[in-house]
Amino acid sequence: MVGQRRAFTVTGMDLSGYMVKDAARAIAFYRDVLGLEPLTVYPGGRGAEYELADGTTFGLWGGGGGVMPFQPGNGILFAVDDLDAAVAAVKERGIAVLMENETPACRMAMINDTEGNIVTLHKRKTA
Repeated sequence: MVGQRRAFTVTGMDLSGYMVKDAARAIAFYRDVLGLEPLTVYPGGRGAEYELADGTTFGLWGGGGGVMPFQPGNGILFAVDDLDAAVAAVKERGIAVLMENETPACRMAMINDTEGNIVTLHKRKTA
């Protein structure tokens, strides 16, 4: 495509989220464990959307197969201000930490939500 003009440009990401089997249960997990309050809760138990402090949007959708089929995902990395405190807090709630990892750029810990999605608590290292 070198030299060809594109018809459009991707300018960012509007929303990222997970399909869930039980939206009410998932909403409670994200509220009670991660402290996220939904900006919008959809009627009929269809899900919720959250606006995060950095302006990004995270969503949960309980479409029951009507919107798209359920499939657990593993692509969400939530930035936290204190990874050690986050790990301790989830362990206090009886939530297993599946894996902890450190790279030259960051530290992270993975947990499962109530629907089997992997949620990564992520802390970038400062330069």
